[in-house]
Parts: sequence; structure tokens; C-alpha cells
Amino acid sequence: MSEVLVHAEAGVMTVTLNRLERKNSITSDMYAALADAIASAKDDASVRVVVLQGHETVFSAGNDINDFLNKPPAGEDSPVFRFLHGIATFPKPLLAAVCGPAVGIGTTMLFHCDLVYAGDNAAFSLPFVNLGLCPEAASSLLVPQMLGYHRAAEALMLGEPFFAEAALEVGLVNRVVPPTEANGYASAQARKLAAKPLSSLVETKRLMKKGQQQQVLQQMADEGESFRRMLVAPAAKEAFTAFMEKRKPDFTKL
Repeated sequence: MSEVLVHAEAGVMTVTLNRLERKNSITSDMYAALADAIASAKDDASVRVVVLQGHETVFSAGNDINDFLNKPPAGEDSPVFRFLHGIATFPKPLLAAVCGPAVGIGTTMLFHCDLVYAGDNAAFSLPFVNLGLCPEAASSLLVPQMLGYHRAAEALMLGEPFFAEAALEVGLVNRVVPPTEANGYASAQARKLAAKPLSSLVETKRLMKKGQQQQVLQQMADEGESFRRMLVAPAAKEAFTAFMEKRKPDFTKL
């Protein structure tokens, strides 16, 4: 079965991460499928709304480390950047339902969604520094804008998880529901949006994001340049080696 499921019905495209045995960790092939789904939804007049979702126990554990090391993002045309650019520039309503762990990209993609609904078991984390890396998906811009600088510094520098109620408080999620209801609730909200005039939804989103999109894309490019450089630096090598060896990394000499 496909690790990314795409289903379109009644104007709503639902894109489901479907790699539960690996906690929905995302591979390069999965990023390509996600990017293709977003591109298809953008160009398909019958698709009015998109919903991103995982399982009631886990949204995504972030990048698949083995796949990530074997196929690191090589540039702006790599699958991960195609996906990030796709969601950052998506003109139609983009929703997400998030339950359980949402690690790294599992959290940063949410900053590009218009509505986010979380299960009360959701745990968001941005562990880039802990991996010897830097933020991605324009999160170094968007997280401080939403959370405020000090909360953003705590989330991005310590990399410790924060939970559904905290995400609701700062505005990252719109509503917290039981995990078994999150996907259904997001789908119901998507159907409400799909019944509204698409031209009004698109123009409303454009006006709200006016002036920000170019800044977001530039931040993504700047982060991507730093990310690729840091990926081959000693700190990241130590972090990934420690992960593979199931030990705590030692950054004391780095």
C-alpha cells in the first residue's frame, strides 16, 4: 500500500501519511508524492480544499533518518523543497489534523496551513539544534511571529516538545479534540469550506498573506543553504552517528 494516500471527494482532497510502522517518518519518495499531490490540487479546479492528516496515534516522526542521510536534499528542486514551496504558495485552503508526535517537518509544515486541528495527545517538537542542524520550512521566521521570540527560542533552541493545549494557546492549532475525532473534525471543516465560493476563499487567503510569501520563500532559501552546509559538519555527523548507535551525542568538543 502507498505510504502517501490521496483521496478526492466533493471538492476536498485528503492527503494521508500512511507509514505507521515507521511512525509516518517521511522519505524522499514520500516528499515527492506529497509535492505532487499539492501541485495537482493547486491545478485541479475540482479540488477546493486540501487536508493533511496522519493516524490518531502519530502524525509524523519527521524525516526518515536513514533515507535522509542516503538522499540528502540537494537543492531547491529536491522533493522536500518542492513540497515546502508547494504548501507555502498553495492558494486554496489548507487544513491539517494532527495527533500524537509531530516532529520537525511534522510541526513546521503546520505553520503553512490555514486551519489546524489537534488531538489532545499531540506533541510538537522542533529538534533541529539537537541534530546539529538549523530550522527549516521558514520556521525561523514563522515560529517567532506566532509564538513570540522567547517562546520560539525555547522551542527552537531546546527542541523540547510542547503539547496540544500550549499549541492552542499560541495559535498554532484552532481546536483540540479527542484523537479519534481529529481527522473527522478536520474533514467536516474542510467540507464547510468546500461549499463556500472558492474565489472568495482564495482572495481572502491572498490578502491575509500579502507581503509575507516572498519573505517566507527567501527565508526557506536561506535556511536551506545553511541546512545543507550544516548537514555535513561535525555536529550533525555526531548527532546522526549517536542516533544510529542509540546513545547520547557528545557535543562538548564541537
